[in-house]
Amino acid sequence: MKEKFKKFRFIVLLIPLGLFIRFVDQKVIQDDFLSTNAIEDHYIFIVSLVVIVMGLLAAIFYFDKQSDSSELKMQHFDIDEIQGFSKLYRINLINSITGYKSANMIGTKSSLGKENVAIFSSITHLGSNPALIHFTLRPNIVASDTYNNIKENKVFTVNNVTLNQVEQAHHSSAKYDENISEFDQTLLEPEYRVDWHAPFVKGSPIALGCSYLNEYEIKENGCVLIIAVIEHIFVEDELLQKDGWVKLESGEVVAINGLDGYALPKLKKRLEYARPNEIRRKAKS
Repeated sequence: MKEKFKKFRFIVLLIPLGLFIRFVDQKVIQDDFLSTNAIEDHYIFIVSLVVIVMGLLAAIFYFDKQSDSSELKMQHFDIDEIQGFSKLYRINLINSITGYKSANMIGTKSSLGKENVAIFSSITHLGSNPALIHFTLRPNIVASDTYNNIKENKVFTVNNVTLNQVEQAHHSSAKYDENISEFDQTLLEPEYRVDWHAPFVKGSPIALGCSYLNEYEIKENGCVLIIAVIEHIFVEDELLQKDGWVKLESGEVVAINGLDGYALPKLKKRLEYARPNEIRRKAKS
């Protein structure tokens, strides 16, 4: 029905204009308006005619524009075009199109005691039994204190980024020398718990103490996939629900759009575990 209206929208919108023209025709020709009224009335009639016609045309253009804006417009890029984009444009595009990503800070410490914290958007859960996570980095392309510290000491922390930490967490992605701690260059504060070697980030409503298990080289782009087991979980009371679900919204935990966009998701609803619907066979005609 909607598609049919779009197809014939001009005809529908022109009906009022046609009715008005019919009214004017009757007044001028059949009722002899121009010959039986004063000249002032003629001017009033002409001005009114122009205003009404312009109003009807404006309405036609408005509704046509509204109809066009409701249609889905998409751009298409093939692989050759993607490779032809400038580096910055391609980075922004490819990092955005897969959707929102988690925003976390990884805390590590070197064998010499130098603390490090860096923001990551690639941390995802790998399984719940055992409790595993994974993330990617590029130690062979970009010098990574995070990677070196994890390899040295086999432990690190994962700390959710909250709305009031965004600016400081984002700055932790700056490339500092290995002898400079990001904690010293931001307002982020290290915090130690359960004698864990790596620092947690003070103020994060969810924090994990993780141990390195394994890594896999991704030959296609030089990345390394890190696998780790979760040994400690810290969650603020108001976030943890009775069934173990964590309500991130209550902690103002943010998500990342691309590389530099930060969003504050809002929960709409939780749904029950999905089970197959009863199969309904179409009646044979």
